[in-house]
Amino acid sequence: MDQRTRAIVAALGIAGIFLLVQLGALALVEPFEQAGLQATENPQNATNSLVYIAALLAMTGLMLLAFRYDLEVVIRGLVVLVGGYIGFVVLASIVPASVAPVAGASAIAWVAAGAIVLGLLIYPEWYVIDAAGIVMGAGAAGLFGISFGILPALVLLAALAVYDAISVYGTEHMLTLAEGVMDLRVPVVLVVPLSLSYSFLDADAPDSVAETDGSGSDTPGGEQGADDSHDGENSDETPDNERAPLDREALFIGLGDAVIPTVLVASAAAFAPESVPTVAAGGLSVPVTAIGAMIGTVLGLAVLLRMVLRGRAHAGLPLLNGGAIAGYLIAAVASGFSLAQAVGLAGV
Repeated sequence: MDQRTRAIVAALGIAGIFLLVQLGALALVEPFEQAGLQATENPQNATNSLVYIAALLAMTGLMLLAFRYDLEVVIRGLVVLVGGYIGFVVLASIVPASVAPVAGASAIAWVAAGAIVLGLLIYPEWYVIDAAGIVMGAGAAGLFGISFGILPALVLLAALAVYDAISVYGTEHMLTLAEGVMDLRVPVVLVVPLSLSYSFLDADAPDSVAETDGSGSDTPGGEQGADDSHDGENSDETPDNERAPLDREALFIGLGDAVIPTVLVASAAAFAPESVPTVAAGGLSVPVTAIGAMIGTVLGLAVLLRMVLRGRAHAGLPLLNGGAIAGYLIAAVASGFSLAQAVGLAGV
């Protein structure tokens, strides 16, 4: 395969990661609700979103300080531990359905969580990172989805889309943060190689990354050129931001880019009125509003990947969140709700 074909296959791999995160979150909505894992007292309170955004800004500042003062090991340790914890929560919620003794199910969940932690610490190859990231992404999106009603979820997605655009096109501080997390080799950044021989452990971190999302991770990209005019020909004197867009070994995607729009998908499934039509798929009964958000996210991703593969760095969440919101609203209105009802401003 030529480089362009490989890039297209890798882009499909990114779409596959998004789909796995979305389907995983949908599958976890009911088990999480039954386990009482809702993180907010009133999921319909839109100020929940503002609290999360404030916490995100604080965390971003702390991470930037950590990279500035060479405390990367602290960030790496925290991400790995969080990955293990979310892995335990996910497994502890779904294993009891098939394992009779609760103690035995808990033990399996702890073993799985330990395997995630050890894998990330000892052998963080790209497929280990991606597998852990899918579990973390599905778990995080499911937890936020059952904790944020439709209106808070919409506020969260809209605010983070604006923040992402500002942090990438304006202050550019997320580019600095993304470059820092690349060296950590943790599931904040997922990796999709363009060849089977690629090793994330042996590869150098990209000289530049595409851009970041609202959670401080980078979206599809890597070493990007300004346009397609170079036709893959680079020299040592070619600036990083002018290299051919397909001259790379892997595509990189921020885990947050998959998680944030999926929050609306999970929220639409958790808080759908009974009058919303559902579609049975894979043992799940999925409201069409959640399906609409999924389709919108995928369409936004397709546009984003097309832009990235042309060699331009772009903020991911404006397209991804915008697509999810548009898809949800179209499905809700098509289901017979007014726009006010769809966004949670009026009773259904």
